[in-house]
Amino acid sequence: MSDVLDLTASEDASIDSAPHNIEAEQALLGALLFDNEIYFRAADYLKPEHFYDPVHGQIFAAIAQLINKGLLADAISLKTMLEHHEGLAQIGGLEYLAHLLAEAASSANAPEYARLIHDLALRRELMRIGDSIVKEAIDPVEPKSGPELIEEAEKQLFSLAETGGISRGFRPFEEALKESMDMAAAAHEREGGLSGLATGLKDLDHKLGGLHKSDLIIIAGRPSMGKTALATNIAFHVARSYKYEVRDGERHTTDGGVVAFFSLEMSSEQLATRLLAEYTGISSSTIRRGEVDEKDYDKLIDAAAELNAIPLHIDDTGGLPVGALAARARRLKRMAGGLDLIVVDYLQLVTAESRRRDGRVQEVSEITQRLKALAKELDVPVVALSQLSRQVEQREDKRPQLSDLRESGSIEQDADVVMFVYREAYYLSRSQPREDTPEHLEWQGRMNDVRHKAEIIVGKQRHGPIGNVDLSFREELTKFGNLDDTGRYDDSVH
Repeated sequence: MSDVLDLTASEDASIDSAPHNIEAEQALLGALLFDNEIYFRAADYLKPEHFYDPVHGQIFAAIAQLINKGLLADAISLKTMLEHHEGLAQIGGLEYLAHLLAEAASSANAPEYARLIHDLALRRELMRIGDSIVKEAIDPVEPKSGPELIEEAEKQLFSLAETGGISRGFRPFEEALKESMDMAAAAHEREGGLSGLATGLKDLDHKLGGLHKSDLIIIAGRPSMGKTALATNIAFHVARSYKYEVRDGERHTTDGGVVAFFSLEMSSEQLATRLLAEYTGISSSTIRRGEVDEKDYDKLIDAAAELNAIPLHIDDTGGLPVGALAARARRLKRMAGGLDLIVVDYLQLVTAESRRRDGRVQEVSEITQRLKALAKELDVPVVALSQLSRQVEQREDKRPQLSDLRESGSIEQDADVVMFVYREAYYLSRSQPREDTPEHLEWQGRMNDVRHKAEIIVGKQRHGPIGNVDLSFREELTKFGNLDDTGRYDDSVH
């Protein structure tokens, strides 16, 4: 067979026939039997399901199985493996292996055939998605709105663009096991032993092991407890720590990450002011009022220059539908060199695709289910903030618990982690006794003890223990931090 690529088999295919090139598949398989090293130049992207002829896919899988076991994959070993293969028997039996050897491409050209096979597989999958989109638009299986159909189409196209794969069902356990061991190895090698994204809060990281891919993490609390501050601090730390390396022309995150922050309550300018305050130590209220001296103003200018390039992307669209949120996250992952963390502030301000007649509880349940699905689809942690019901205020002990989740529905069920932010100083400051009384002196002493302290109550963790984490909190900077061994704020580690 000539080593010059013949693309006419796919180019001349009519719109009604799936693009394929049987000769290219034969040439590649024959080349693999002559030179196993070719496999390693295509194994990253070429899979058995990319072959048009299913028997060719099974032959490729047999070759891969032998090579991955460290064995030689040639015509003799393959003959032993496939001697009783029914599909191979239908297309010529063992003589077909000899035909593949006769049609083999050279080692230099074989990788081009592998790329052609992969490209044609993507075209076939694109046709399948297109047919599905048309069918759903004309005669949907279930009633769906236009935006829901668009989101479903975009989701399928994103999956195809992101993985380059063909949709399939079950995965071999060995693949999942390998991914698990890769994660464990990365955690073992990483300083601090984290398997997920570091939050910058060492005790919280120790409790959670970092923020894990595909997890839905809920940060809940009553108003003014510091939910947004905690989420912003985490997002800021992840973005500031971002490092990457380029492999095969693509960025691969090695530390920190690219962050998408959906702020449905605060404007992007307000969030930026908070981050400047955290970074410079100048209170956000001072920055907003313009009460900064020349020295502090120079510090702000230097900080803005340093933070200008961090990969923190803010979307402050109010009332954003969950489908639009998912679409924007997918787009960002494709266009911004990846995506490693999504933050949603906050859950109750996200809207469902359509107003449900069965109430807001069911709408919130739908939203949490969609956010969990998005975390799995994009393989990133999703941190979503949530309000708590007023029943917290009616108890003597105002530490929140899972039953306090507002419009809980499936929030507790869908979340992998639920954390509550609690600051005793918030409630204590509202019960100040009259001055010049013994009660006031006692109150003052208690306030001094708790003024700069906060608790993170891990009420649910699917993969680890629950319990409390003590942090510091600087209200003027809206900044959480670590505590040193004496229980005081330790600025050196955050």
